[in-house]
Amino acid sequence: MEKYKEIERSIIVRFRKEIYRPFTKAIRDYKLINEGDKVAVCISGGKDSFLLAKCIEELQKHGNVNFDAKYIVMDPGYNKENRKLIEENAKMLNININIFESNIFNSVYSLDEGSPCYLCARMRRGCLYSYAKSLGCNKIALGHHFDDVVETTLLSIIYGGEIKGMMPKLHSDNFEGMELIRPLYLVREKDIKSWVKYNDLKFLNCACRFTEKNNDINNENSKRLEIKKLINSLEEKSKFVAYNIFRATENVNLDMMRAYKTKGKKHNFLDTYDNWKEDD
Repeated sequence: MEKYKEIERSIIVRFRKEIYRPFTKAIRDYKLINEGDKVAVCISGGKDSFLLAKCIEELQKHGNVNFDAKYIVMDPGYNKENRKLIEENAKMLNININIFESNIFNSVYSLDEGSPCYLCARMRRGCLYSYAKSLGCNKIALGHHFDDVVETTLLSIIYGGEIKGMMPKLHSDNFEGMELIRPLYLVREKDIKSWVKYNDLKFLNCACRFTEKNNDINNENSKRLEIKKLINSLEEKSKFVAYNIFRATENVNLDMMRAYKTKGKKHNFLDTYDNWKEDD
């Protein structure tokens, strides 16, 4: 059996419970892919996005919804070795990729204003939307997983001073008719790592020039690593910690919040305080 077929089989057999079922559950529960959609699956070169691409392929083969998919890779200025690794992995995994180039790394790196990670992510997303739309796609799919969602929630609370999660899908503000979806929303990172190890695969980590040069700088990525370690340490005491953080964003009791925002408008508990009683 060819290598890519073994890898595909591992997703729907060996890791069916850990990966494929949570993947299809997210697709179904959050209505991420509908009949007639044309989805641009964005591959960065890392383990998450390559797994996403293979899951989408399996969904096309075995799912009940007819949709089209394009597998796109943006080269924002990778070095030759990283570009080669992405191309070799795509070939080995039998993924027909569309590569397009940008100069984002040069643009962001030249700013020299602390960590450029946020700006880089914004620019990359804009380029992905634009290219996907040129291919006739109405959605872009990113490889964010369950742990990204939980970590982002804690990052927002601890370092951002707000309670804000990572949504399973979003309408684009700048590209009319385009939508962002996150099909790996319910898949744990540890299970993705197990899938990689089981199949003896090697993928890119963050491959930008900035992180290559500044491995120890206290930027957003190190804060995310700090949050990841915090959650791991808490899970050693209770395996439900990450799941409870995830569930908390679905169980927000607005009656017990001093204030909240919706659609850009802030509401204060005093607005309705005199009309509320504890035993209501």
